[in-house]
Amino acid sequence: MKKVSTEKRLFQYALSYKKGIIIGLVCLIIAVALELAGPFIAMTVIDDHILGVEGYWQEVSEASDKNTVSYHDGFVKRVDRITEDDQAIGDPFTLLQVGTTYFTIDEEVPLTGKRTSEGNTIQVTTATEELTFEGEKLSLSEVTPFFKPEQMPILLLLGLYMVLIIIAGFFQFFKTFYLQKSANQIVKKMRNDLFQHTQRIPINYFIDQPAGTVVARITNDTEAIRDLYERVLSIIVTSVVYMAGIFVALFILDAKLAAMCLAVIPLLYFWMKAYKYFGTKYNKVIRATISEINGNINEAVQGMSVIQAFNQEKKTKEDFEVLNERHFTFQKKLLRLSALTSYNLVTVIRNLTFVGLIWYYGSASFDLNSVISIGLLYAFVDYITRLFEPVTDIVNQLPLLEQARVAGGRVFELMDVDGEDVLDDSVARYRGHIRFDDVSFAYNDDDYVLKNISLEVKAGETAAFVGHTGSGKSSIMNLLFRFYDPQKGSITIDGISTNDWSRQQVRSHMGIVLQDPFMFSGTIISNVTMNDPSISKERAMKALQAVGADHFIEKLPNRYDEAVTEGGATYSLGERQLISFARALAFDPAILILDEATANIDTETENVIQNALEVLKEGRTTLIIAHRLSTIQKADTIFVLNHGKIKETGNHEQLIHEKGLYYQMYQMQQGSMKKVAVS
Repeated sequence: MKKVSTEKRLFQYALSYKKGIIIGLVCLIIAVALELAGPFIAMTVIDDHILGVEGYWQEVSEASDKNTVSYHDGFVKRVDRITEDDQAIGDPFTLLQVGTTYFTIDEEVPLTGKRTSEGNTIQVTTATEELTFEGEKLSLSEVTPFFKPEQMPILLLLGLYMVLIIIAGFFQFFKTFYLQKSANQIVKKMRNDLFQHTQRIPINYFIDQPAGTVVARITNDTEAIRDLYERVLSIIVTSVVYMAGIFVALFILDAKLAAMCLAVIPLLYFWMKAYKYFGTKYNKVIRATISEINGNINEAVQGMSVIQAFNQEKKTKEDFEVLNERHFTFQKKLLRLSALTSYNLVTVIRNLTFVGLIWYYGSASFDLNSVISIGLLYAFVDYITRLFEPVTDIVNQLPLLEQARVAGGRVFELMDVDGEDVLDDSVARYRGHIRFDDVSFAYNDDDYVLKNISLEVKAGETAAFVGHTGSGKSSIMNLLFRFYDPQKGSITIDGISTNDWSRQQVRSHMGIVLQDPFMFSGTIISNVTMNDPSISKERAMKALQAVGADHFIEKLPNRYDEAVTEGGATYSLGERQLISFARALAFDPAILILDEATANIDTETENVIQNALEVLKEGRTTLIIAHRLSTIQKADTIFVLNHGKIKETGNHEQLIHEKGLYYQMYQMQQGSMKKVAVS
């Protein structure tokens, strides 16, 4: 199957909330169009109203409208504003500016070319000829009336521009709101999908992966992707739309010069490709190192008591500094790359573009017949200045873009780990008749830890598994819980293969109590109910009372609602164990697994635990992984394992009578206990 690129998968996630994105983009286009109207308005103000008074005027019979100007006891009007209602008198005359002085000339004079004046004599030099005219020099008071008709249009145009800017501001707000809202929704969905996928991944994946690296992908990497949707793509899309609008405006003004400016696009494309090549390499190392740093910190915090007990602070610090130095080194390389390809390069290209603009209009000025209006020149400079603002914005986002791309690759790499559908449809409570039929299992290919295991535990019986470390006791429980599946053989419960049910259905009527029970942040009650709505507070309290936990709970300030910190560090091991027993009892499993539940308990607490165990075992199939053989003497069946094989089977008396491996283990423990008692 063809692998889908990270970019395409990120885009597919974006499509989940395309409505908000489309609304945001529409608002963006409107805002850009309104903002880019500014230079056109400025050009109109300059060319048509500020400089537009220079040109051809004609006398009219009366002041028909506000565009009429009083001049020499009569009225004059710009030729381009004379309407059919006006009665023109005589021939047009020219109002011409030479330097800072205005002249009126009683004929139509070319408005292009070089101008000089001496007294009332004006000389106009064009590409083909030199012309001389006699004119009348105007005083400031005589020139001022020619500008009065332009005041109101200029104010109206400036007012229009202000209104457009205010409206554009509203659309910019909605653009930002919808795009960032969509970005947060996308990342929320991605985090949920990623976290849900971790529930579907087989348990062996987490054995090979430090917890910190998985956490980093769900938190740090998705946060980098959030920056992609919320900031990077928003800015890049805004910039692209802005650039497109600018190019439209440039082509309207001057197609040839606009075509020259298009050279910026391939430059930007190759620029981004180059950054992607180097930036991806650096970011991959950086993101992987961040995961390792998270894993290192998580491990150090969890094992701080051991680190301090064995004076390993210096070694732990050195290990951390190696990772931190690697992160610093590659961040420095990334910063160097950004410095080479960021603002400075944009400035160089922008300055070269201005050189091209000067050359273009400068060469045109050699043609004295060419018309280069100041308004047009202003509009072009304004648009080119604006053109490089989005270019700068895009370039400045390249580091975040690459960081998000690499983070996305890491997130999708975790999503691509084969998982299984979580199917928690309820199944009828089974009785708990367990059967292993010729089961062999290996964690790694052919290195089998269980070899041809066949055993049977009838419903309601108690079975114990004993053996030296590595004999396969815990592996049997891992298979029964379907944390793993055997390579050979079958496992059935009440005659139904565990493979016929989902993993969740197999575990739905199982409970487990570990050697070192884990407590979650919350209260004692929440640790028993696991926040399952089907387990009431009253049921949880009864379970705690049944296992004898109420003896210490009643002494607590808040009793059953006493706070529990992560790991339950404020409670003794025995107290945590009783809470975990109550948890198992509250869920009323058909099969109960006790994984060395009394291994670390002192003798005094063990009596309380044993009484709790008797309550727990009643009416259910119980499997015990035992280290202390004294705790399993009442078991219906004891399976003695050695190197992945069942060596002996029977109850305590039978196995003692056989004087085999179990007998030797029992004698060793009894001897150790006598030595302890004597000492």
